[in-house]
Amino acid sequence: MSTTENRAEFGSTLGFILSAAGSAVGLGNIWKFPGKAYACGGGAFLIIYLIIVALVGTTVMMAEFTIGRKTHKNAVGALRELNSKWGWVGGLGILTGFIILCYYCQVGGWTLYYIAAYITDVQTVWADPMAYFLGMLGANGFPLAAIIWALVFLFLTAFIISHGTAGIEKMSKILMPVLFILLIGLMIRACTLPGADEGVKYMLHVDFSTINTTAILTALGQAFFSLSLGMGVMITYASYLSSDDNLISNTGIICVLDTCVALFAGFMIIPAVFATGIAPGMGGGFAFATLAGVFMAIPGGQFMGLLFYFLLFFAAVTSSTSILEGTVSFLVEEKGMERKKTLVIVSCIMFVIGVFYTLSQVFMNLKGIWISKDGLQFPIFGDFLEYLTDRLLLPLGAFFTTFFVGWIWGTDKSIEEATSDGKFKFGLAPVYAFMVKFIDPIVIGVIIVAGMVFGMAIS
Repeated sequence: MSTTENRAEFGSTLGFILSAAGSAVGLGNIWKFPGKAYACGGGAFLIIYLIIVALVGTTVMMAEFTIGRKTHKNAVGALRELNSKWGWVGGLGILTGFIILCYYCQVGGWTLYYIAAYITDVQTVWADPMAYFLGMLGANGFPLAAIIWALVFLFLTAFIISHGTAGIEKMSKILMPVLFILLIGLMIRACTLPGADEGVKYMLHVDFSTINTTAILTALGQAFFSLSLGMGVMITYASYLSSDDNLISNTGIICVLDTCVALFAGFMIIPAVFATGIAPGMGGGFAFATLAGVFMAIPGGQFMGLLFYFLLFFAAVTSSTSILEGTVSFLVEEKGMERKKTLVIVSCIMFVIGVFYTLSQVFMNLKGIWISKDGLQFPIFGDFLEYLTDRLLLPLGAFFTTFFVGWIWGTDKSIEEATSDGKFKFGLAPVYAFMVKFIDPIVIGVIIVAGMVFGMAIS
């Protein structure tokens, strides 16, 4: 039975904007975007990416916002209230977020592990960055330290959530400004390194001959996934808003903030790798091993590396809190569970599943656990979780959400909610309606097909 009595709200518009932006800003902005921008042509890719965020990202986000604020309920309760047959779409989003957080908290723990390492034993990290990274994950034995730090990260996430929207808002008001300050500072430092100007030129040089189908699909995937769409988080966050909040301007601000983080990260990492001659990449190996080589090769590398891993930690925790809030609010409101008890149960289950993700990275080199491809070893369980969420569940959730708004609930009702029944002006309402009804479902469908059938790395 759903219960939304005495439901909390965000204390201010700024609190909501920073909280939602914190949800959108995650590890993918910082360690995936730079590598994709480098591989897909630099400046031309940036232009394509910005166009996609402006057209697709903003409209999908607003669709989710209008559902949440209209109903003031979690993702499941919100869609079910608008149409009794569509609550399962919200359930799909909740499930997706739950799975993501199982392994996301493990990676968040790695950031804490490296913060401690850069403070206490950076020379060991730099002696052999890749060996150190693999050692953390259990190449030389059980990865106890990595798992303990993951538990600490999950505890911090749960502690913030235990204070409801007030805890999320307070954290976001502190960490998001600090994140931007750190990111801008690191970007300026990277751009002033000897030889970094070539990296800046690469990021600004526009050559549309470098843009092909793969680059466009990569930009689509990156823009879509970096905004935390498709898992009900934005529906839940918007449910804590009142009709006095301007969803139209808030959506634009949040998308701009998220995009700025990705761009700043690109102009931080690409110039740095050009300056050191180390090829950029993506993912955990890049963030925790390759970049260690970059920091080792530049003046003040220990301090710059420490700030970078603090940056990763802030990005991770602002996203993890939003995902956990989506799951907890569903169980509290739909199942009548007590909030703190729910937090403990959900966190324990997430931690246990997440441990297997860390183990699968290196330690579980057993028959049936690993697969070989082109002479390299890949952990089935870890890859499966990421493939399942990034290429299937997230886009499916967003596809059905936009289809619901466009064809079931109706874009006219969504626009009424976005404008608070005419209180706010929405000059681009016809464009929004057209995008949600036609373009967004097609674009998301292309991402699903490309990710599943053609196996393109667009997540």
